[in-house]
Amino acid sequence: MSDRQSTPGEPPGSGPAVGRSALSLALASMMEEVHAHAGAVYLLSPDRRMLQMAVLAGLPRSFAAPWERVPMTARIPVADAVRERRLVWIGGEEEMARRYPRIAVVLPYPFALAALPVATGSAVYGAVFLTWPGTRPAELSGREREQLAAACDRLALRLERGAGARPPAPHEPEPAAAPAAGGVAGSLGALEAVRMAGRMPYGLCSLDVHGRVGFVNPAAAELLGVPADRLLGTPLWAAVPWLNDPVYEDRYRAALLSQHTASFMALRPPGEWLSFRLYPSRNGVSVRISLARGVSGAARAGAGSGPAPAETPSRLVTIAQVLSLAGALTEAAGVQDVVQLVADEIAPTLGSQALVVLGSRAGRMHVLGHRGYPDPYVVERFDGMPLTERTPGTQVLRTGVPAFLQSAEQLEHLYPVRQATPDGFAAWAYLPLIASGRPVGTWVLAYARPHPFPAEERAVLTSLAGLVAQALDRALLYDAKHRLAHGLQEALLPHSLPSLPGIEAAARYLPATRGMDIGGDFYDLVPVEGMAAAVIGDVQGHNVTAAGLMGQIRTAVRAYTAVGETPEEVMRRTNRLLIDLGSDLFASCLYLRIDPGRRRAVLSRAGHPPPLLRRPDGRVRVLDLAGGPLLGIEASAAYPTSEVDLSPGSLLVLYTDGLVESPGVDFEDALADLGRRLGQAGDLPLDALADTLVRHVADAEERIDDIALLLLRTGERREH
Repeated sequence: MSDRQSTPGEPPGSGPAVGRSALSLALASMMEEVHAHAGAVYLLSPDRRMLQMAVLAGLPRSFAAPWERVPMTARIPVADAVRERRLVWIGGEEEMARRYPRIAVVLPYPFALAALPVATGSAVYGAVFLTWPGTRPAELSGREREQLAAACDRLALRLERGAGARPPAPHEPEPAAAPAAGGVAGSLGALEAVRMAGRMPYGLCSLDVHGRVGFVNPAAAELLGVPADRLLGTPLWAAVPWLNDPVYEDRYRAALLSQHTASFMALRPPGEWLSFRLYPSRNGVSVRISLARGVSGAARAGAGSGPAPAETPSRLVTIAQVLSLAGALTEAAGVQDVVQLVADEIAPTLGSQALVVLGSRAGRMHVLGHRGYPDPYVVERFDGMPLTERTPGTQVLRTGVPAFLQSAEQLEHLYPVRQATPDGFAAWAYLPLIASGRPVGTWVLAYARPHPFPAEERAVLTSLAGLVAQALDRALLYDAKHRLAHGLQEALLPHSLPSLPGIEAAARYLPATRGMDIGGDFYDLVPVEGMAAAVIGDVQGHNVTAAGLMGQIRTAVRAYTAVGETPEEVMRRTNRLLIDLGSDLFASCLYLRIDPGRRRAVLSRAGHPPPLLRRPDGRVRVLDLAGGPLLGIEASAAYPTSEVDLSPGSLLVLYTDGLVESPGVDFEDALADLGRRLGQAGDLPLDALADTLVRHVADAEERIDDIALLLLRTGERREH
């Protein structure tokens, strides 16, 4: 073996590795020293981006499967311990749910956890976590902290000096346990214990930390209906078909991790109930099996393959449901989307009959949304309540600590003010919604009957609140930006079109259904000394920046029009202004000036879709005009003009590309279809015609682009 020291800053994974058996021994010694019942050692990957589990003791790998490989950026105790170079201590299931909800959802059991970095002064090598039963004190003693720190320091030095052995592989079997001491006397004692167990009137079996049957007496095999040789070495729920239910495995997991006795009842087909009592130890679980006595007829009548409802507290929310919820919450845009999603997918699973989501602003509580209350006033009276009021909602908002109130009596005892009680409900869970370490609201679940909140349920609820909080935080920001964006756009687009002699006009604007529902499409109509100037354009993008630039272009066009510039010069100077502003966005634009007296229009185009002209006889043609590039690309660009004759009743259709562009549809085909519809409906009043032309896109569930439409008809329209 080599004693080579790691060079400061060298990736630990690039140097010699300590063998896996040595890591297992170091972990076992550490666990023994502080009386932990499970633990694991992680090693830092060569690229220093990942912690990889090297050895695990006291728990099956399936428990830790989601955390076999932990990114260094993850909000996981071992990653936090390495990033912050400190001990991370979680004293119980409620603290775990608040700080690490993703872990608490998967393992909602009472246990404590410590995570520490394995590091020297010059390099980090990995991390360690240890767990204890939930019965231990909620704080680590000073001596325990010193012992853990010293053990990790020793392991780090060993890793620094390690050589010879290959790196440990994450999925290798655990090292075989050393033979038990005691010789012949010990063997005889064990044999006598087995014989005694075989004579017991009830069933006995033992499961190792992986759930495999290590011992089974004849009574247990008979009760389970499976020969003993088929049980040995196999997980109990895999060997016995009617025990193949996640709820029963969950009881085993709860017993092993919390080191608390657990129990459940299961129906052995066709109609016999068995009682299972699980006694955990550091090496596994002993199971006592007996016939259940006194099971109600209702339970027998309603029995299926699952547990008896009154006997077995099943997990409220499965991992699959949590993953589904997390995926759905990422798609929730606004606050009401979040409230609706929680009401539809979570509240029914949790058994609650109503919910409220509360937020705060300027020192007052605000109701962000609610469902399930027959009388809305019951909830709305809390809107605007000062946070200084002593109610459960304000208390949770201020402190970030959940409150579980099992009955109206408990609520009135803790909060004597009667108005704190929502009428018609008998139990409440007040859950803080904390995102990025700051409170964003409170989620209230109401129950029609008194409702106990056992530790596992509290952990699940608090964990789910963490998911809801992240979605609510995004939704609040989205709604704020949405209000700002729409306010900006309403201020920039014309509220109405002017009435001009010899010209009839109508316009429509439809925002995209994606993103902020705001974009850079714009239109305007301006009177000019007996004539009219019209403009329509599209700034790329669907955000506040695009809307702001749209406002600047519209203002510039109005200003250059007011001083009498020609259409070509209006476009040229607007292009130059856009370049001078230094924006990275481009814009298409179509500008025209109509002279009703001379029955003509002069148009200038900058990369914009061509307008349509409908003659009084119903014929429609596309005006393929000369033009220049998009605004904002080339400072010296020219924008030549074209003249079009307009007889009385002629109709010009100006639009942005959202009206004719859609995925999978050819632009020319869409433009031809627009022309056909214009030819058929062109004699309608302009407002009705505008609605007709946008109807096929207005009714679409999803629009990927904004739509602006401006219709201009000259003189008297022709009657048919």
